[in-house]
Amino acid sequence: MGFGEAISSGFNNMSNFNGRSSRSAFWWWMLFIWVLQVVISLFTGVGRSSEFGLFYWIGVIIGLILWLATLAVGCRRLHDTGKSGWLQLLLLIPCIGAIILIVFWVQPSTPGDNAYGPVPA
Repeated sequence: MGFGEAISSGFNNMSNFNGRSSRSAFWWWMLFIWVLQVVISLFTGVGRSSEFGLFYWIGVIIGLILWLATLAVGCRRLHDTGKSGWLQLLLLIPCIGAIILIVFWVQPSTPGDNAYGPVPA
């Protein structure tokens, strides 16, 4: 899956926490999110100590929407490796949780169908 397909898939399945997502779809989506967060923070002031203007709140709303989509893609990626999407709660553990999840996210896909559905296209 390429960059454009991953972004399209991420937005089309923004609230879909079922099924599977390939490794390439997940990492292309994460690259898109990281770049977009930098651009949004430059234009809206999110993350800086400034007055809370209209652009700030627009940036916060966009960030929340993208956070939901990222949770969904992460959940589907964990499903692709045969793990529960609830493991994303490990992010609540400072430092260690993110490291553990990165290890899970980089693992290869489960070959063939698994409990979460067929192999992603």
